[in-house]
Amino acid sequence: MTKQEPFPRRVRERMAKTGQKHGAARRRLPPAAGEPGWVHQPQHSDEQVVERTGRTWNQWREVIDAGPGRGAAHAAIATFLEQDHEIGGWWAQAVTVGYERITGIRAAHQRADGSFEAGVSRTLPLDGTALRAGLLDESDRADLLGGLASALRSKPTSKAVRLGVDEGVVLFTFDPRPDGQVRVSVTHSNLPGPAAVEHWKAFWGEWLQALHEEAGDDGT
Repeated sequence: MTKQEPFPRRVRERMAKTGQKHGAARRRLPPAAGEPGWVHQPQHSDEQVVERTGRTWNQWREVIDAGPGRGAAHAAIATFLEQDHEIGGWWAQAVTVGYERITGIRAAHQRADGSFEAGVSRTLPLDGTALRAGLLDESDRADLLGGLASALRSKPTSKAVRLGVDEGVVLFTFDPRPDGQVRVSVTHSNLPGPAAVEHWKAFWGEWLQALHEEAGDDGT
């Protein structure tokens, strides 16, 4: 019996043969028999998806396979779930992403357009308004980011701050807590692949840790 090539390699071979982009090649090439049932873990547990939608991940996989199928675009699957199975918009999207990860259409941290995204967050004992103001100011931002080259991509009046950097786009959001702290979330999108995700996830995790320590509290 001929040994089955790993799924990522078959995707690359299809891209070379057809000229398709990565996302399209993944959608047209489902995992072969004999590979693990789940190519990637979904972002929510079975218990969560059952509680919110009434079905397990494997049940949703069967439903979608029998409906739009693995060759369908992300929007078509989400619309099918929302209209034919009456799942609310947010969970229709979540189930679609989970299905895409399970079947190998979408890798971990991968968006529907084929790019990748890294995200980290942390509650910090500091003034979120002051941090936001520092990120908006070009000079202060250079100090805050340790010299990382960046360009403001959002309006000064926006609640979130969006920056363009050498590799991708970074979005900072600020969620004030009742105890005076702030939950800072960093989402780094438009990344080229998993290696970039790991690099920037570590970078922003260390950045949040440094802010925590500078605020005078090195706890978690």
